[in-house]
This record gives sequence, structure tokens and C-alpha cells, in this order.
Amino acid sequence: MNEEFDALHANHTWTVIDLPVPCPPTIGCRWVYNIKLLPDGELERHKAHLVTLGYTQEHGVDYNETFAPMAKMSTVRTLLSVAALQNWKLLQMDVKNVFLHGDLEEVIYMERPPGYTVGRLDQVCLLHRSLYELKQAPRAWFEKFQSTICSLGLQQSLNDPSLFTKVTSAGIVVLLLYVDDMIITGSDNQGIRHLQDGLKSAFRIKDLGELSYFLGLEASRSSKGIMFSQRKYITDLLGDNQFEDCHPVKTPMELNLKLHRDSGERLQDGSQYRSIVGSLIYLSATRPDISYAVQVVSQFMTDPRVDHLAAVHRILRYLKGTQDCGLLFPSTGSATLCGFSDSDFAGCVDTRRSTSGWCIQFGGSFISWRCKKQDKVSKSSTEAEYRAMSEVSSELVWIHRLLADLGVSCPTPMELHVDNTSAIRIATNPVLHDIMKHIEIHVHYIRDLVRDGTIQLQHIQTEEQVVDLFTKPFPTSRHWYLGDKLMLRTRHQFGGGC
Repeated sequence: MNEEFDALHANHTWTVIDLPVPCPPTIGCRWVYNIKLLPDGELERHKAHLVTLGYTQEHGVDYNETFAPMAKMSTVRTLLSVAALQNWKLLQMDVKNVFLHGDLEEVIYMERPPGYTVGRLDQVCLLHRSLYELKQAPRAWFEKFQSTICSLGLQQSLNDPSLFTKVTSAGIVVLLLYVDDMIITGSDNQGIRHLQDGLKSAFRIKDLGELSYFLGLEASRSSKGIMFSQRKYITDLLGDNQFEDCHPVKTPMELNLKLHRDSGERLQDGSQYRSIVGSLIYLSATRPDISYAVQVVSQFMTDPRVDHLAAVHRILRYLKGTQDCGLLFPSTGSATLCGFSDSDFAGCVDTRRSTSGWCIQFGGSFISWRCKKQDKVSKSSTEAEYRAMSEVSSELVWIHRLLADLGVSCPTPMELHVDNTSAIRIATNPVLHDIMKHIEIHVHYIRDLVRDGTIQLQHIQTEEQVVDLFTKPFPTSRHWYLGDKLMLRTRHQFGGGC
């Protein structure tokens, strides 16, 4: 607490003044304690934060805009795939007391910190810098960071505002920000050192060396490439739910299982169900093999039943036997971008909506994927596939632009692999007949991309369609065959560096 209090004073966070008359609203504050752990679970240090009671703030009075961008997980995976192909060194830095750096535009009065004497009893703290739990604290911090990083010569990406790049005569410097965690990479080593020095002079920075642990994701490197996994996250998840000694299964979902909203008795307390499913959603950032099963169980968060919980428990049992699995970003491959698209038909027994599944591959790495129930009922399997194709085409265009920001030029047209020939014909021809005339205009976006040569549709045999894993459960052999094509590897397969 003393260290935190000293940091607040050194940062000129507030000025102690008499409360103006008439008395404006003041917000309270309190101390919050936390334990920071190392990636192996060992104690690193104890932390104390002085946080405001931000829930008492009023919009338009002491805060206005609150939005602050954060890096998309697809951007993180794209950056890793480029670094693996280009053999770039990945460095990590952390900002200490991150929200204390933001400058406040609003006038905010805060009560005195509990346990510390700050002026007279009738005085208050006029805040100059943001504090934790202020509604505008994330935005104030990002604006401060943005102005600082741009003064160092980096440019903010229009495709992901958390990505900053600088092209130099020696190469490129790249920085990706996620709140207070930064990944720095690129081909200009001298430029990277100059950037690190500039950041250290502007903020209180902790240099963490080479990337090893980022947002709960474990990064390992070997001659084969970079492996991203969440082994410790899985271990903690199993331990928190008493599944550390469970009997593992080989697939995350029972074959031919059809859950509906009234499956079984209602759970008396659905909080544990929602907590587990929320953790599984984050886990799918490195585990595309559980995406379909997680998508199914996440549909019942508001009213979970006994059968839904049994399906969640099966996913945990599957994770028990696959804790060592992670996503490989290979160090060899061509800088080409392609997509895979598929859909089931009327798979939801409650709404009869179809499920879209798609993924995007760059240089042998799978950098983006999605499994989502469509927002409209499709009247045919062709329409369901066509909708999925339109969704993935938007993502392909975005990632193509993102790669350009990273200095990677991908050839066009980009191939989109689909196993439905009727959907391909509709996308390549302005067909208007009874099964298509009701489709919304925005779904036909893919036609323009095909016409201008941005995307080229390629038919793929259903047996080789890797994205099948996002639309339905499979037997063990088929499930692991598709998982292997998605570049899922165990630590043993990956080799050194783990």
C-alpha cells in the first residue's frame, strides 16, 4: 500500500483542496488487494491498488466517453504467424500502474484514501490523473499512450487501433497493445531498441524479455515455429471445478447430440454454468477444436439445464486429456491467405437456424475462425452455405489489409474453399430465382469480391473440408484428423522450447 501511495504522489495524481461551494459530487475510494502469480503458479508479489467507486459517477457530470480499443485475438494470432514466418524476435513489455498515466479532462473530486492522512478532514482530492475503476480510465490511458507512441514515429493502424507500426530503411517496427501488455516485434532491431528506450522514458515500464506468457496464453518457440497454448489456464479451470482427477474423453461433444432449451431439469444456481462457459469461450482462442461444442453450450447461459451442464462437463473431460495441446504457427510456408467456409442446415432444434463455420489460413497458420448460429433461418442448405461464405469474405478482406500494415503483401485473388457447388454458382453468377430472391442485399457482398478479383472460389471435397469441425460433432478419428489439419499440436510433437 505504501508503494502504491508513493507512486500516486510521484505521478501527481491529485491535489488536496477545500471542497468548493456549492458542494459538487465526490466519489469514494477503497483499497483492493491482489496476488500476482508467475506462469508456473508460484507467488510473484503482493499488490495493492487504490480504486475509486466509479459506479457512483454520473454520465455527463463527471464522465463522458469511456470506450478504449483493445487488440483483437485475431490480430494477436496474425502477428504471431508473421513473426514465425519472418523469424522476428518477439519481445514483451508491461506498464506499471497503467491507469495512473491517463490525463483527465473532467473535473473529479475524490474522498481521501482510507488509512492515509491527506490534508484536513474536510478537504478532498482533485484528480489530475485517472485512477482504477474510473469509468473513463481506460480511454484516458489509451489516449495518453496513443499520443506518446505517435510522437516516437509510429503510425496507428486503421484496421486495428491497438496496432502501431513504423517502416524504416532497415525494416519495420511493430507494437501491439492490450491494455497494459505490449508485444514488440519487427525486422529493425535498432528501431525496436529505440522504441523501448522511448517507452521507458515516458512510462514506468517492466521489460519482460522475450514473449513467453501473454494474457494467460503461453508462447513457446522452436525450430518448427511458435506454439500458443493455455495449459496452465486449463489446469486452473479443471482444479476450480474439481475435475483435475476426472476420466478423460477423446471428443468434446457426444456424437449426434441435440440439445434444446428444455433439456432436463432447470439448475437451481446457474452461476457455475455461466462461469465455466465463459472460461471455455476464452479458451477457444487457442483451441479451435472445442469451438463448436462451446458455441452450443453458450446458447443456454440464461436458463441452463441439467443436460446442458452434462455437455459442459464433457468438454472439461476432453480438456483433461488434451491439456498439452496448442496452436502451432509454423516457421515455414508461403505468404498466401485463404479461407474455408461451411455450414450445417437447420441444426438448431429450437430455432431451426443454421450454424456458420469458417476459418482463415495464412502461411500454414490458422489465424482466425468462427462458429456462430446464423441470425436468420435459411430455406435451403445452399442459402446457409452462401451466408457463411459472405461472412468469411469480410474477414478475409480485413486480414488482407491488416497484413499490409505489417509489411506483408499477399497475392490476390484470395482463395475461398467451399464444398457446396450451388453456393459457388450463385456467388459467381447474378442468379435470381425462387430460392435466392429473398436474401438480403448485404449477403451478396461476396459477388463484388469475386467480380473484382479479390476472392476466387474453389470447390473442395467434403472429406478435406477442415472447417467441418466448426459445424458438427465427429467420431474420434475424424475429429483428430481435422484438428491436425488446423495445426493443433501437443508439446511432444512441437519439440524443444516448451
